[in-house]
Amino acid sequence: MAGDCCEAPGVIDTHAHLHDSAFDDDRDATLLRAREAGVETIVTVGCDLSDSTRAMELADQAQLAWTLGIHPHEAKDAPSNLTEAFDALLASAPVQPRAIGEIGLDFYYDHSPRDVQLRVMEAQLKYARVRDLPLVFHQRDAFATFVETLRAHRFDAMRGIVHCFTGTPDEARILTEEFGFLLGIGGVVTFRSAQQLREAVRAVGPEKIVLETDCPYLAPEPKRGERNEPAFISWTVDRLCDILAFDRVELLAITSANAREALSL
Repeated sequence: MAGDCCEAPGVIDTHAHLHDSAFDDDRDATLLRAREAGVETIVTVGCDLSDSTRAMELADQAQLAWTLGIHPHEAKDAPSNLTEAFDALLASAPVQPRAIGEIGLDFYYDHSPRDVQLRVMEAQLKYARVRDLPLVFHQRDAFATFVETLRAHRFDAMRGIVHCFTGTPDEARILTEEFGFLLGIGGVVTFRSAQQLREAVRAVGPEKIVLETDCPYLAPEPKRGERNEPAFISWTVDRLCDILAFDRVELLAITSANAREALSL
């Protein structure tokens, strides 16, 4: 395996889907491998109400962190009164979410109509403001509208992570400098085709990024094509050390501190 994360500060996987059915047969073993790889904290991310409920239940059982949100793909099935639905879930939650997300816009697949995606994103931005929670964003092929929406609904305490960032250096600067967001960097940064992303990471530096897997999706090289899991984050760390010319201890200290501050971990 890549360099042992146990020799460095603990790794925080800020975006996983460990409650996904892909882990039903070996979830405990997956968590054990993560610990052995030096992953100290995992955030399991909700994508609709039922999915967020599973994330919450796993977080309680396995001492993980979780988020509550409606993914743009699922926006078409969002409850008509989102505030009421979210409040009802949180009223009985054994552990509170660390963020609202993942929310945002996806104009690549358009699984939900774009106007519905916008409405549901806006409702969740408002909910995060009232609850004083950070946000976990999903954005694909919708950057201009995404930024326009953020500007229109911006609030003083808005903070968050743009997960699975794969954009340009200019887009990275807008998100980190104008909004103060962090960029979630995962296995894609190891792909041969991801030169633009590597340039974006260099443009903003380690102070503006956090680590993620998005497991079970987007496994890094050399595991590409396999089911991703938190232990695989070690290869992403190695690649980022090369890209940024940082050693492992230094990189993990910075990115883990970023994640703790952003998500109150």
